[in-house]
Amino acid sequence: MAEFDLIVIGSGPGGYVAAIRASQLGLKTAIVERENLGGICLNWGCIPTKALLKSGEKYESLSHLKDYGLSAEKIGFDFDAIIQRSRNVAKQLNGGVGFLMKKNKVEVIEGTAKLEKGKDAPKVVIALKAGGSRTVEAKSVMLAVGARARAIPQIGLEADGDRIWAYREAMAPKFMPKSIVVIGSGAIGIEFGSFYRALGAEVTVVEALDRIMPVEDEEVSRAAQKAFEKRGMKFRTGCKVTRVAKDKSGVKVSIEAGGKAETLEAEVCISAVGITANTDGIGLEALGVNMDRGHVTIDGHCATNVKGLYAIGDCAGAPWLAHKASHEGIHAAEHIAGFKTPTVQSPIAGCTYAQPQVASVGVTEQQAKAEKREVKIGRFPFKVNGKAIASGDTEGFVKTIFDAKTGALIGAHLIGAEVTEMIQGYVTAMTMEATEEDVHGIVYPHPTMSEAMHEAALDAYGRVIHV
Repeated sequence: MAEFDLIVIGSGPGGYVAAIRASQLGLKTAIVERENLGGICLNWGCIPTKALLKSGEKYESLSHLKDYGLSAEKIGFDFDAIIQRSRNVAKQLNGGVGFLMKKNKVEVIEGTAKLEKGKDAPKVVIALKAGGSRTVEAKSVMLAVGARARAIPQIGLEADGDRIWAYREAMAPKFMPKSIVVIGSGAIGIEFGSFYRALGAEVTVVEALDRIMPVEDEEVSRAAQKAFEKRGMKFRTGCKVTRVAKDKSGVKVSIEAGGKAETLEAEVCISAVGITANTDGIGLEALGVNMDRGHVTIDGHCATNVKGLYAIGDCAGAPWLAHKASHEGIHAAEHIAGFKTPTVQSPIAGCTYAQPQVASVGVTEQQAKAEKREVKIGRFPFKVNGKAIASGDTEGFVKTIFDAKTGALIGAHLIGAEVTEMIQGYVTAMTMEATEEDVHGIVYPHPTMSEAMHEAALDAYGRVIHV
């Protein structure tokens, strides 16, 4: 007889949430974690980076006090204290996850798991952190093993903790660098570039594609680059990195663009070129688990092709977002418990917490055109929004995309202050299959930045009021 109903491997935002939901549903649940409860997101990703970014934002805002009729003297920062605050935030939330595991009677097993063939589901063999091993069996096993920073050792792009950093090193560095080359302009690269630029570092971002933040709508990408350049960040787009060389004083990043070679020099290089799923070395090949470029292949209920084995989050493919992992974890737990829920189909928003922030959900204008969909597009700038003017946050705009035939909201793209908090309004509308009539009929409180969301929807149908 199986010892557990469910064993979750990995305690990140997908794993620990899945374990809680499974326990709520009466399933005897255990969670296996090899490092820290909360996983990468809570300890070395989503949460502590936002603590750093908030410090950078607060410091940078001090240089604009005059705009608000204020003044201050001897403005400065304590870099070590900034880093320590970020680590304290992670520590606090790590302890919170531990409390939730106890509250929900989820057994926490500290160690590294490996899967072997079992009767109803794979066996889980754990090399215990305290020494020795333990083999546990369950009716179902859920992989929530996440991912790690991608390395490209053949060109020298591999974190060394000294001059070449990935997210861990960039989050808890030994010193504040005066100059940085960031390779990759996705959310991670842009956020770290934004933080270090806020503290005065010279930042150059290198992107292989022809524009920064390539997953975003082109109009947003262009506006974001212009805004970041205004803050002093530099960009090299359409560039191939051919070599990263380091010495005691810094790094030299060799790039090629348009047949021309160039070498960028800096004290530090931050690698933000993507992730690699943590699916190697855990026995998936021997079990015959279907894979796709290192990620586990799953169906609409997060089940793999192996009986009793599920996979969620980063290890199961894009989008590599914490909230997507949590959503999948809850869905999979409910499916295991016997819920007849429809497959996972909810729209997932993407957020970048730089200055300015960027948030989006659904299709871009370019994707809609590629799919030959007839669309209606609306835009509204924050520069004419009353709350934005009063707050001094007039940078950016809201863009909406509606299906011209059905009126369905199919995409929304925002850039500006706190848009990562606003995007959920559009996510809710899309989840509830709202049409333009529904969005137009919403009464937005005044004065708020969110009024721009209403105006952008009105603009798509020629009804905009304040432009």
